Amino acid sequence: MVTAPPTAEFAAVRETHVGVVFLVGDRAYKLKKPVRTGFLDFSTPDRRLAACRRELELNRRLAPDVYLGISDVSAPHDGAQDRSGSGDAATATAEHLLVMRRMPGGRRLSALVRAGDPATGPLREVARLMAGFHASAERGPRITAEGGPEALRRRWTDNLEQAKAFRGRVLSEAVVDSIARLALRFIDGRGELFADRQAHDRIVDGHGDLIAEDVFCLDDGPRVLDCLEFDDQLRFVDGLDDVAFLAMDLERLGRPDLAQLFLGAYVEFSGDPAPAALRHHYVAYRAFVRAKVACLRHEQGDPPAAEDATGYAELAQRHLQDGAVRLALVGGLPGTGKTTLGGGLADRFGAVLLSSDRIRKELAGLDPTLPAAAGYRQGLYTPEHTDTLYRELLRRAGELLGRGESVVLDASWADAGHRHAAEALAHRTHSDLVRLQCRATAETAGRRILTRGPTASDATPAVATAMATDAGLWPEAVAIPTSGSIEDSLDRAAAVWRLTAARTTTHR
Repeated sequence: MVTAPPTAEFAAVRETHVGVVFLVGDRAYKLKKPVRTGFLDFSTPDRRLAACRRELELNRRLAPDVYLGISDVSAPHDGAQDRSGSGDAATATAEHLLVMRRMPGGRRLSALVRAGDPATGPLREVARLMAGFHASAERGPRITAEGGPEALRRRWTDNLEQAKAFRGRVLSEAVVDSIARLALRFIDGRGELFADRQAHDRIVDGHGDLIAEDVFCLDDGPRVLDCLEFDDQLRFVDGLDDVAFLAMDLERLGRPDLAQLFLGAYVEFSGDPAPAALRHHYVAYRAFVRAKVACLRHEQGDPPAAEDATGYAELAQRHLQDGAVRLALVGGLPGTGKTTLGGGLADRFGAVLLSSDRIRKELAGLDPTLPAAAGYRQGLYTPEHTDTLYRELLRRAGELLGRGESVVLDASWADAGHRHAAEALAHRTHSDLVRLQCRATAETAGRRILTRGPTASDATPAVATAMATDAGLWPEAVAIPTSGSIEDSLDRAAAVWRLTAARTTTHR
């Protein structure tokens, strides 16, 4: 075990909003402050002793050689004096201290990150440690219940309520309102995702407060300290939620690259198939928790904490916007590049692409790569076949949206009825609707139709002309010019994608 190096200050004091740590030699002594907040109660000696015992028990799960025991601090009774000459006086326990081995401050993960030291290896070790910890962590019906949408909604609303006093004073009203809307909107539409997480035992008795300041990267492996002990329910979380706290903290330290690396390593070691949207959501939740804590620090007389609170809240808002589940309709006439744009958009944002041309042939039992050419509204392209196609497109999209996957639907979207059905699906799944209409010159579109290689599309120039005659207006869609470079078209479409979550209002 590595302890405080000889060059370290022999004695020092560190203070948080709920405790004080005394560093003496190779030991650290942790004292609970007699405070009561909206989320913990250390107001009596008995409560503080119980918290010390619980902290010792829980933290020995991850760092048994660091958490040594509990020590009592004694003081003379009021008025007690030694009149015997023996040097003894009546004493009473005044306080309880959690006794720990002192960790070398220079090996804190936060210190390594701030110093610019390579942290890739240590972070992978931490990810492996946490994946193993979660694999063997306690589970059960009471714990699993905390991974459902109702429990997550309650945690969000509790934190939003506790932060209400700082809305407009420390935190921007607009940012807090946006966070509340985006967070609850995500939860409301992801019932299938959370049910799947619960069914596969992803909800565990975790750490609950995993930040870089409490991770030490030692030569014989990482030590993860200071888990959340004052409220079991706050520790009963999805494993991904647990590690998202550290990812959020790494991003706060200016290293989003390390945050992504750490989450990616955790997913690798744990075999977690969670969609990217869920990662964003949990990072946002953890950022908002820290925003609330920073507000409390500010209230206790720490003026710089206001800036911290603002930074955390903006980080939460950004991840909620990036993680908002989207249903993107990418339409247009044959040859306008909608399939290329749809595929590029799905690749850029990690969405699932569903192609109408491929699914139409799958429904007919045909190889999507083989032609099934027919006249306009004939063969596989009759209105009846087309209606069946769009119902299947939206059915598949609905399943994916409920599981937290954004979806890009590549189809013509020429019919207003089909578009209305897509809008209804977005409404039911609390997903943001992106409408994009590809537009190219007739010359460009015609050339593409004639020169393209084998594809699932059977459109000919004659079909394209007939569709153009019948196609109605789509005023809600954003027009994306596609006659130029694909990168330019993709950048325009990506800008619309990103803005959608920020502009969408809550459905009523």
